[in-house]
Amino acid sequence: MPVTSVARFEHFFRAAAGLDIDKADLKHYTDFINEVIYDLLLSAQAIAKSNRRDVIQPYGLPVTPGLRKNIERFRKLDQEIELWPILDHLATRPLLDLTLSDDTEARLPEIAGGLSVALGRAFRIIDPKAKNPQGEQWKRCIRMFHELL
Repeated sequence: MPVTSVARFEHFFRAAAGLDIDKADLKHYTDFINEVIYDLLLSAQAIAKSNRRDVIQPYGLPVTPGLRKNIERFRKLDQEIELWPILDHLATRPLLDLTLSDDTEARLPEIAGGLSVALGRAFRIIDPKAKNPQGEQWKRCIRMFHELL
């Protein structure tokens, strides 16, 4: 990842949750985003199939009220940081049985952004004094998301 992208992520997590992440944390972060996006898309695919559709539409994505709030928080932060283009590249589109609609495809960066805000806030909930999450904190936080989503 280019140095400018790393700096934007560092700035983003400081603004979103008061966390100091570094380049080493980005592997945990990208794995998290890709795993959760994949899980959300699998759920949306199951909904599309059950409705006999061959395209995954945005309304099939299981976006909870909490994630919606964090997407809004992301939008506000992103006006300053401009992380959207990086997230668009970062949020991989896994191979699925069905095709993503253009609208669904377009929503993935903002969903990744909302998940990013939620991740930062979750670190602070787990440990309000956390400043620079370490490996075990990353594992716990990511495990919590997998339990909930």
